[in-house]
Formats: sequence, structure tokens, C-alpha cells
Amino acid sequence: MFQKISSYLSAFALALFLTACAAPGMQPEQMEIRSGVIEQITLVQLPSNHHMGVGAIVGGVAGLGIGSLIGGGTGRDVAMVLGAVGGALVGNEVQKKYEQPVQGQQIIVRVANGVLVSLTQPVNPGLRQGQRVYVEGSGENARVVPR
Repeated sequence: MFQKISSYLSAFALALFLTACAAPGMQPEQMEIRSGVIEQITLVQLPSNHHMGVGAIVGGVAGLGIGSLIGGGTGRDVAMVLGAVGGALVGNEVQKKYEQPVQGQQIIVRVANGVLVSLTQPVNPGLRQGQRVYVEGSGENARVVPR
């Protein structure tokens, strides 16, 4: 009985020790929020978030599949090659329509401790110079939102 209680107390003490040693700070699901004032907003062009070549690959595979349904023997092989090449060309042209740059804005915010923070994000028409804002998150995931 004493040994059982002793093992429970040891496990509790170990858990307490490990909890006390845990590093304080943000947890993965938490978001850092800083407040500040917009110093400057500059319009910029953001690159498209579509991956180059995906349209050609998808189109080529679709063309190959459709070409395999046509004919038989050597004619089928020719139809598959022509379908793959034609599908790749069509898929590439379709993707070009979606690769246009996106309008964005580079925002410089002076946060409460006086540090200037620069972020680039898609246009938010609700933001203007001199406005009090929050800077949510950090790194590439940071965003400026009205306060």
C-alpha cells in the first residue's frame, strides 16, 4: 500500500516539475496582437498564388485520358500523344488567366513601443494613414486590421 501511494506521489511530483519547467510564451493556437498607428500605406502588386505549370500538367493528363478513348493500336497512341500535347497547351492558356498579379498594400505601422513594423497584404479599403490598428500574428501570417 505504501509503495502504491509512493508511486502516485512520485508521478504527481514529476508532472508538477515538468509543468513548472515548461517555457512560457505563445502556444501554437495563440496569436500575437499588437496595437499601433499606420504611418504609411503604399500600393504594390502581389504575385499570383497559383503554381506555375499546374494548368499544363492537368490539361496534359486530361488530354492523354481523352486520347486513350479514341481508336485502337497505333491510331490510339497518336491520339493519346496529340491529346496530351493539346491538353497541355490549353491548360497552360487557361492558367495564364489566373496568374495576374493581385493588388496589395505595404503598410508601415508604428506599434505601441515605438518600433516600425512593415507588412504586405491584399488591399483592405478600410485602412488609412493615421488610423489606429491591430497587427495580428507574426511573420508571413501577420495582418493589419482596423482597431
